Amino acid sequence: MSEPPIRPHSPDGSVLQQRPEKKPRLESSLRASPDNKMLNSDNTTQHGSVNNLEADTGLVIQQATAATKVKNTSRKNKSKHKRMVPEPYTTEFVVARDAALLLGKESVDRASADATDWNAPFEPREEVELVVSCLSSTGDSLSLAPSPRKPWVVVTPLALPGERIRVRVYRHARLYSYADLLEVITPNADWRDMTRVQCKYFGKCAGCQYQMLSYDRQLDLKRNVVVKAYENFSGLSPSSIPVVRSTIASPLQYGYRTKITPHFDAPPKKAQKAAVKPTVDSMDRPDWLRIGFNRIGTRQVMDIEECPIATPILNETLGPLRERITANIYTYKKGVSLLLRDSLEPPPSETQGEPPASFANADSLSVALDKHVCITDHKGSVRERVGDKVFKYTAGSFFQNNNSVLVPLTSYVRDAIFQSSTSSISSSLRPTHLVDAYCGSGLFAITLAPHFDKVTGIELSEDSIRCATHSAELNHLPPKKCTFMAGDASNIFATVQGFPRDQTALIIDPPRKGTDEKFIDQLLQFKCATVVYVSCNVHTQARDIGMILRKSEMMEGQRYVLESLVGFDLFPQTAHVESVAVLRLV
Repeated sequence: MSEPPIRPHSPDGSVLQQRPEKKPRLESSLRASPDNKMLNSDNTTQHGSVNNLEADTGLVIQQATAATKVKNTSRKNKSKHKRMVPEPYTTEFVVARDAALLLGKESVDRASADATDWNAPFEPREEVELVVSCLSSTGDSLSLAPSPRKPWVVVTPLALPGERIRVRVYRHARLYSYADLLEVITPNADWRDMTRVQCKYFGKCAGCQYQMLSYDRQLDLKRNVVVKAYENFSGLSPSSIPVVRSTIASPLQYGYRTKITPHFDAPPKKAQKAAVKPTVDSMDRPDWLRIGFNRIGTRQVMDIEECPIATPILNETLGPLRERITANIYTYKKGVSLLLRDSLEPPPSETQGEPPASFANADSLSVALDKHVCITDHKGSVRERVGDKVFKYTAGSFFQNNNSVLVPLTSYVRDAIFQSSTSSISSSLRPTHLVDAYCGSGLFAITLAPHFDKVTGIELSEDSIRCATHSAELNHLPPKKCTFMAGDASNIFATVQGFPRDQTALIIDPPRKGTDEKFIDQLLQFKCATVVYVSCNVHTQARDIGMILRKSEMMEGQRYVLESLVGFDLFPQTAHVESVAVLRLV
C-alpha cells in the first residue's frame, strides 16, 4: 500500500496522514461475533445449514447476476437501487453467509426462484420490534423478521441472543437488512451487564462491541467464530477438523492497545474562506470540530477524549495533542488521521549519538523498559520488547497492537513447531530451519531464532525488511543465523531450496486477504515438515487451509493434516479474533 506523497504536519511537528475527502454516510455493518442461541449441539442452526463453501456458491453468483441486471437499467434506477455484491471474505460477505444460514436453504432457494431475494419487507426507516436469534461472526446480532413478514434477517449492532429489541431499518441487502439499535426492551440478563462497561462512548463509538459481556463470555464467542469459519468456509469434512481449543486470553483486557488512529475533518468550506483565521481556545471549540473515532455504522467522527482500551501513554498524549489541533484547526485544509504509538523511551546511548546497537546493552535496556513515550510521526522509530527480544520499527509500519499477548502467542507457535499431539518428534528430525513468510518486522523470526540453526524471513515491504534486519542486529543474531529478504512471498521457496525439508518449519502470517493458490502450490511442492498459519481473518485462513488439505491429498506418499486450531484474543472488548492453525506432514 503506497503512502500519500505529501503529509501535513501537526502543531507539534509530527507527520500526519492525510484523510480522503469526507464521503456521504456509509451505513455498513460493523464487526460481529459468533454465539448462536439457536445453535444445536452439533453447531448447525435449527433453520438449516450449508456445510461447505461450494454448496453456497449460488448465493454469490445470484448476487453477481442481480448486479449485472442492474447495469441494464436506467441511470436513475441504478443510483436509486444499487445492489452491491460483497467482496469475498469481507465483513459483509460473512454477514451474508450467516444470514443465509439462519434463514435456511429452503427459504433462500424459494426467494431466489421467486426473484424476491432483494425485496425487503420493510418501509424506509421503519421501526420494528425483534427478538435476537443469534450473533454473526462479525459481532452484530441477527434477528428474523416477525410474522407475517416473509423470511428475512435484520442485522443490528450491540444486541444479544434472546433480547427483545426495537430497531430502525436503514439499508437493505440480499435477504437481510441493516438497522440501528434504538432500545433493548428485554435484556438478556445472563449475558448483559452494563456495570462492566468502562467507556462512556460505548454503544456510540464503532470501536468496541463486547464491553457489556464477561471476559469468559467474550472468549467463548471468539472460539465459536473459529468453529463457524471452518464449518462454513473450509469445505472440509468434520472429521478433518480438530476440536477448536479454548481461546487464549489476553493478559490485559483494557489499556492494552499500543496504537490508535483518531482522526478529524477539515473546517467547513465557509470557515476556510474566512479572511481571518482565529486561534481557537480549547474552551470555545467550534461545534463542527470533532477529534476521535467513527460513530457506529457511519463515517461521522465522534469527539472522544480518551480510549480505555489504549495504553496509558497514548491517552496522556491524546489530550494535549487535541488541544494543539484545536488551537490551529484553521490551518488544516483537509481531514487528518493521527497516529499515536506506544514506544519504549530511547536509551541514553541513542540520544547522545552513540551507535544504536548499544540499545541491546542490558543496563541501558533495563532503564529504557521502565519508561514509555508516544510516537506521533509516521516515520518515527518505535521500540518494543517482546520477552527478552527488542524490536525497532517505523511507526507507520505494521506490528501487532497488543504487546501483552505477544509472549503467549510466540511461545504457542514455538511449542506447536517442536511438539506434536499425534506423534513424538525424534531428535534426528527435530526442526532446525525456519521460514517466516509475510514476516513484517520480524516478530516470529526474531523471537524464535534461538531455537533454530537458521531462520529466513521474507516480506514484500523493503522498509519492514530493513527494520527486521536492524532488530536482529540489536538482539545479536548473526546474519548467518537470521536473515531477511525483500520479495514476494509467492516466490519464497526459491530462496530456501537448501533447507532440509523434513527439518524445516514454515510460519505464514499473511494480511486479511490470506494467501493464494500459487503460494499454496509452492508450499506443497516444498513439503516442509510443519506449517503454522497465523491469521487476522479466520475466514480466509479456513479457505486456505481447506485448499492445502485437498491438494495435499493428491500428493504421493505424504499429506498434510490439520493438527490443531486455536484463537488468540488480541483485541479484548471487540469481536475480533486471531487464529492459529497447525499443519503437520504425515
